[in-house]
Parts: sequence; structure tokens; C-alpha cells
Amino acid sequence: MTVSEILEKLAQKEALNDEQADFMFDTLMRGDMTEAQTGAFLMGLRAKGEDSTDLAAGVRAGVAYANKIPGYDGTNDKPVIDTCGTGGDGQSSFNNSTAVSLFLADMGYTVAKHGNRALSSSCGSADALEELGVPLEQTPEEAAAGLAKYNFAFLFAPAYHPAFKYVMPVRQQLGIRTLFNFMGPLLNPARPSHQLMGIGDSTKLELMGETLLLTGVDRALVFTGAGNFDELTTWGVNRGYAIEEGTMEKMTINPDRLGFKQHDPKGVRVADKAEAVAKLRDILAGKGPEAMMDMVALNLAGCLNLLDQGTMRECADMARDAVHQGLQKGIPYVG
Repeated sequence: MTVSEILEKLAQKEALNDEQADFMFDTLMRGDMTEAQTGAFLMGLRAKGEDSTDLAAGVRAGVAYANKIPGYDGTNDKPVIDTCGTGGDGQSSFNNSTAVSLFLADMGYTVAKHGNRALSSSCGSADALEELGVPLEQTPEEAAAGLAKYNFAFLFAPAYHPAFKYVMPVRQQLGIRTLFNFMGPLLNPARPSHQLMGIGDSTKLELMGETLLLTGVDRALVFTGAGNFDELTTWGVNRGYAIEEGTMEKMTINPDRLGFKQHDPKGVRVADKAEAVAKLRDILAGKGPEAMMDMVALNLAGCLNLLDQGTMRECADMARDAVHQGLQKGIPYVG
């Protein structure tokens, strides 16, 4: 098996099997593929149409070459959850998943938040947490200590995936979407057992769900919010898949049935980084704008449901109470 042979298959728009996909991504992550081959590989996958075999192989290689968190390999007795979505929905919304992750940690759940700086939004999770005083570039050992002490660690993606240096220049030169645009939420080096994952592009829901099944997760919700948000929204029905014990079933979450008011999407948008951080501070103190507070509560409810804390209605009531009380233990690592 050679790179050239597999590139020829892609040129004919033939699907790769597991062995071929694993070989290609392993070669790429080792740094043994030329830039020309890397570009041809990414373009070939896109022209063929990326499937879950391709994406799962990319995830397996990405995790294999990532910096590992000591004691966190996906087999922990205690649940570990992440709230990382794909981003890129173009909605300029506040840092909802970051707020949700901090409320979860405050409630005693272990949260390994995987994320990056802003790529298409005004303020990414890394940007927001940095402004709050949460350390970004922790060693794996420091992250493990933070998870034990604060129930929270932020895993800054560039610090944990050194092998991506082999593909980043090619992605920048291509300037188009590739398979790597979907890989971020799937590459958490702490291997979370539970995951709330928003996808701005509803046509990729099945792809992402199937990939989670292939790469290992106990329970997950993979969804697209109303209006193509990558968060659970209060202004319409949220649609996606529930993943549990190796099965994937379609699901909907209707906020009206969970006691949430119908807000306008404009109520969760922010103009810039300064406003995003200010709103986040208000929300964590329990005094943010109602539309944002309800959005956090709805997504927090989804996480609590994943963590077996009750029905969605029971979890919605629990989440609203927690959000309106604000953080009880303060921001992790601060003060």
C-alpha cells in the first residue's frame, strides 16, 4: 500500500476502507507525506465526499499523536464531559458552551473543555477563558491536576496536537473547507465519555454522529439548533441524534415543552470580544440577559440529561436554578 495508490483511488472517487484511511492519516500525522500529497489527499476526500470511515481514521490518528492527559484515556469510572461544538455557524453569538462548561464544573461534574481561539467568531473559548484568568497552555500534568482540583481544565487545541503542524500550512494554502474543519470537537485528548456537540451545518449531523460511534463515547447529543446555530436554541426546535451504548437515534428538543420562553436570536449575539467577555461575566454571576441565561440553561440541561440527572424537563428546572444562582465556587483557577 502506498500513498500514490490511495490517491489514485480517490481520483476515481472510490471509498477508502478502514485500513487505507488509517494508513493515510497515520502517514500524514507522522510527517511522512509531502505538502503536494497532503493537498491531493484532502482535495481527494472532499471531491469523493468525506464519510465516517475517513473522519474516524483522522480522529484515531489525531488522538494517537496528541499529548495525553495522565489518567484520562476514556476508561475512567467517573464521567468526563465536553461541550465543544464545531463553531463556524456565523451567528456571532456569546460564549455559550464556555459558560455551560463552567456551570457544570461548579456543580461538581468533571469537564475537559477542548477549544481554540476565535477562527470565525469574535471571541473563541480560549479568548474568553484567558480574559477570565483561566490558564490556557497547561501541560498535560497541570491539566490533570486542574481536573482533580477544580473539576475543570481547558485543553488548548494547538498545545495538544503538535502533529497538526504537518497539515496546517496546506489547509491555509488551500483556503477551502476540508475534513479537518469537522475534526476539532472529536479530538479531545482527555477522551470524554459524554459530549454535547453542536453542528452549524445540519447536513453533517449524521457524519459526526457516526464518527462518534466509531471512535468511542458513552453518551452524546449531536444537534443543530434552530436557524443553524451550533447551540441548543430557545427560538425553535433543535434536531439531531442521541448516542448511547453504541446506538444512534434521531431526537428533537423543543424548548417550549421544557418551560423556556421563545427568544429572538438577536438576543444572544455580541458585537466584539469585549462585549462577549462582559456578557459572560454577567452570566456567570447569575445576572446576564434573559435570552443568554435561558440559552445557557437549555444547553446545561442537555448536559445534565446526558449525565443521568433526570428527564430533560427535570434537568431544565435544575439548570435554570443553577444559572440564576450564578457560580457558587467562583471561576476555576482564579482567586
